[in-house]
Amino acid sequence: MSNRFAQLTFTPDVQRHQREHGSDRAYRRMTEGPAEADRLGPDETLFLGERDSFYLATVGATGWPYIQHRGGPRGFLKVLDEHTIGFGDLRGNRQYITRGNLDHDDRVSLFLMDYAHRARLKILGRARAVEDDPDLIERLSVEGYPAKVERAIVIDVEGLDWNCRQHIPQLFPADAVHEALDSLRERIAELERENAELRGTRP
Repeated sequence: MSNRFAQLTFTPDVQRHQREHGSDRAYRRMTEGPAEADRLGPDETLFLGERDSFYLATVGATGWPYIQHRGGPRGFLKVLDEHTIGFGDLRGNRQYITRGNLDHDDRVSLFLMDYAHRARLKILGRARAVEDDPDLIERLSVEGYPAKVERAIVIDVEGLDWNCRQHIPQLFPADAVHEALDSLRERIAELERENAELRGTRP
């Protein structure tokens, strides 16, 4: 966990519970660093570039948090520089809850999972919708992907945290499972042919 992430999330109430449950010593120093936004390093850049989905949380005018799943082809979430990420906002059910919430409060939280490797990255930032910059929208579009990009969403990263892998189930995407099964089937067929030849019979 970075100092900045701790500064943003360890509120007085959180710190009180840390003291009551005996974890305050482990986290105390994490709030003492400079209040500077975190930088996206090589590990974060690689991880973000491999994602094909993530969860985005915003807060509406009623104070209720709202979490929305965002998906697309692998790499649709792009690192623009060491402090900024962005993605093309694809047309969906046209409820515009996330879009409206950003007019009220630009603070967002991203939750990114890699179930196959049991890894997760959390990001806090400030987001803005960009609808009048065709060059940026084109940069954040994915060539060949048929969904319509309505706008660009640009997020200035404030803090990030690599969570521990404890309790993350190991899951694999269907295409990876099918690819592995196809390879196994081909190998089994090859062994059956070899076995039939050794026995002097046809497969």
